[in-house]
Amino acid sequence: MHCPYCRHGDSRVIDSRVADDGATIRRRRQCPECERRFTTVEQTQLAVVKRSGVVEPFAREKVVQGVRKACKGRPVSDADLARLGQQVEEAIRQSGQAEVPSETIGLTILGPLSQLDAVAYLRFASVYRHYESADDFEQAIHQLRADRPDDDAVRDGDRPADDVRAAP
Repeated sequence: MHCPYCRHGDSRVIDSRVADDGATIRRRRQCPECERRFTTVEQTQLAVVKRSGVVEPFAREKVVQGVRKACKGRPVSDADLARLGQQVEEAIRQSGQAEVPSETIGLTILGPLSQLDAVAYLRFASVYRHYESADDFEQAIHQLRADRPDDDAVRDGDRPADDVRAAP
């Protein structure tokens, strides 16, 4: 590790600590040349394997962008999307795989998204579950209702029960 102050090519680790529930390691280092101290953070790199075979680093922002498209026009906040992105990244890291197929990431998004917004879930699922007909949507709606029996949003098309629309 190069010293950020004098660019010396070596450094000595003084202290190491696990951070972020084991996802990262924080190391305190000292340069033997200038004797200044600095901190490094090590994190395992997740890689995404695209359908084309191209491998790229995992980016939580890309997960959020994709879900944001499905949530367009829905009552979902940026904080909700950020939380979903974090949940997805944590689930993928817990799988223990260094390289994850993009299809797996898409399917991992479905669980938290179904809890967040039923309509956005159906939009997103139609791509990752390869819906080909209205029957596929009906089956997914039936499954949502079975998984969330007390949720009026699934039964009433995500409209609050007290939302009464005036007749024209």
